[in-house]
Amino acid sequence: MASHRKPRTSVLTSPGGRRTAAGLTSAALASVTLLSQSADAAPRAPRPTIEEVKQQVDGLYRQAEVATQKYNAAKERADHQRTTVDGLLDAAAKRAQKMNDTRRELGTFASAQYRTGGMNPTAQLMLAKDPQQFFDRSHLMERLTSRQQQAVSDYQEQAAAAARQRAEAGRSLERLQTSQASLKASKQSVQQKLAEARQLLSRLTVQEKARLAELERQKEAAAKRKAEEEARRQQERERQQQHDGGTAGGGTAGGDTGGSTGGGGTTGGTQSTKAEKALAFARAQIGKPYVWGATGPSSYDCSGLTQAAWKAAGVDLPRTTWDQVKVGQRVATSNLQPGDLVFFFDDISHVGMYIGGGKMIHAPHPGADVREESIYYMPIYGSVRPG
Repeated sequence: MASHRKPRTSVLTSPGGRRTAAGLTSAALASVTLLSQSADAAPRAPRPTIEEVKQQVDGLYRQAEVATQKYNAAKERADHQRTTVDGLLDAAAKRAQKMNDTRRELGTFASAQYRTGGMNPTAQLMLAKDPQQFFDRSHLMERLTSRQQQAVSDYQEQAAAAARQRAEAGRSLERLQTSQASLKASKQSVQQKLAEARQLLSRLTVQEKARLAELERQKEAAAKRKAEEEARRQQERERQQQHDGGTAGGGTAGGDTGGSTGGGGTTGGTQSTKAEKALAFARAQIGKPYVWGATGPSSYDCSGLTQAAWKAAGVDLPRTTWDQVKVGQRVATSNLQPGDLVFFFDDISHVGMYIGGGKMIHAPHPGADVREESIYYMPIYGSVRPG
């Protein structure tokens, strides 16, 4: 006789004595497996492309250069304030010595009067710890000899000057502390940006580093082609100017053109000589490493190199790119002459020295040496002619 009983669902007994349907257990296990696979397959941030890495590294170098210029400015302020404070402290020490000498002289006068006539008001004046209260009494001054009056007057002047110097020294010390704090913050910022750039580069594989180097070569080649094109245009403009001057039949036009390029009269000749000296110095630094905050002689940052080069020509430039761009005559890119300073980026964070043919000598960035490069490698902000 056939059985009409329903098939029994097999069960499993859990360690706690509870029973679980085998079908439910299989479904649960499947769910756990799917969840595990989903967790393992969670989307990860895509690895940046080499182009993106290059953009990030270039951006960090720019930020580091901005921080370097802030560091240079803070260091210049700190050095100036330190010199001021040292001078004030030295002057205060000399003033204190003079006050002591005058006080001894006043004491001599008071002692003499005491020996000859007792402790009269004049002697009290000389020996008082705070003689200022007596100075306002004109009848006491009338009792003093001219020499004594001069000694009292000198003491008053020296005491007032000493008080002013102490106050100024205090203010200068406060400014020095502010500059030192700014210096420390800028230094930390530079180090942080450079560390981030190094970390990005360290993660690249050998193949990626080769690709990055290739991108750099392509950028340099494009900038070089643009420089060569600009050099050809410049030569064409000069030939046209010479032709127009000859056609006009006047030596004046040719003379003016020569003077404007630094090859004319005394002023142009002097400027040209200075530029040649500055360029000779800059060329001698090619191959030396970029080091932020450095001014030579073994390493430079960008503004440290241009400052040192023009100093060799007898021209003092400020320390930072932000101040150097304000010195001298502004010139258009199309009118650049060797020795001119070319500034880059909207934040004016980089500078190089023009050498002609659309090229410059500059200290590029950490990890690179002083070298020649196209001025079109970076976006140009503007140019100035020192001297």
